[in-house]
Amino acid sequence: MGIMPDTWIREMAQKQGMIEPVVENQKRDGMISYGVSSYGYDARVSDEFRIFTNVDSAVVDPKAFADNSFVERKTDVCVIPPNSFALARTVEYFRIPRDTLVICVGKSTYARCGIIVNVTPLEPEWEGHVTLEFSNTTPLPAKIYANEGACQFLFLKGESVCETSYADRAGKYQGQTGVTLPRL
Repeated sequence: MGIMPDTWIREMAQKQGMIEPVVENQKRDGMISYGVSSYGYDARVSDEFRIFTNVDSAVVDPKAFADNSFVERKTDVCVIPPNSFALARTVEYFRIPRDTLVICVGKSTYARCGIIVNVTPLEPEWEGHVTLEFSNTTPLPAKIYANEGACQFLFLKGESVCETSYADRAGKYQGQTGVTLPRL
């Protein structure tokens, strides 16, 4: 399994719609960088956020997720409370090829501020907006900037095509748009 370079990422985005909209080169003019990098794609976070709160004393239950455990915000700057958590989504819509697995790592700009970005792997033939999980590990409020870089996706091409893809299994998060909450 090899990691795919910038030329492959651009070609797959242009010819097969793997990333829409795609930014073909790194952009960083006074903002957190995003776009195609040497061996990855730095995705942007949209302006849609769901920030966890305990106003209603809700319990977070992945089998019965309650809407009253968060507040929704559409904003250019999301402030995550100390030791708290927020969900967001990528600006980009992804369509993963059948012979590719995508993993995500956080950007150093956020990591050095105690903000952790978590994303589960994007499986072969999965498509949608990626739901991003931001953890503020600090005792201070933390800012997330919409329409700027949030994380880097790395594309790993398999030595052969998988027998069963995410689409074949009719995965529960296939084709998701917007910030998508846990599903059972």
